Amino acid sequence: MLLPFAFGYLLGSIPFGLILTALAGKGDVRTIGSGNIGATNVLRTGSKPLAALTLILDCLKATAAILIARRLWPGTEPAAAAGAFIGHLYPLWLRFRGGKGVATLLGVLIPLLPVAAVIYGAVWILLLVTIRISSVAGMAAAISAPVLAVLLHSNLFLLLLGFAFLVLWKHRENIVRLRQGTEPRIGSKTSPTA
Repeated sequence: MLLPFAFGYLLGSIPFGLILTALAGKGDVRTIGSGNIGATNVLRTGSKPLAALTLILDCLKATAAILIARRLWPGTEPAAAAGAFIGHLYPLWLRFRGGKGVATLLGVLIPLLPVAAVIYGAVWILLLVTIRISSVAGMAAAISAPVLAVLLHSNLFLLLLGFAFLVLWKHRENIVRLRQGTEPRIGSKTSPTA
């Protein structure tokens, strides 16, 4: 289990948001907004295509880790999933300051629970479109993952519950702002820190 976990960690810890913004001449994404390397903060560079590409790549790196583990070490997919997810949240080369895991969790669900991935994505998008608060949409989607595991009679409940708790933990500052009524909406002209 250690090898697929380590492999997943290496893939998951690739900071696509940081790499893409640097290559596009947008500077270090960690110096704007929240300082986060995820798609929401990349959007604050003013580039929707870069943000979309960050989201896609952060998602697919987990999917790739799981599919490769399935091919090389059958039965170790959950270990690779855990590695990829932890790698994204706590990458060694960024002093363990990574993303918040919402896109990467979707990437975990795609190969392991495809039906759950569709519903997770629908929850995320629906809330993004209707309330336009990225943190709420992401946390709600993450919470849906272990619930869906139960409804689908999957043995991944505990793994996905752990992932959901980590997503909430990474959003703890957002939760404080939500309680204070200061959490910015997508497209807001206020100084966002989500």
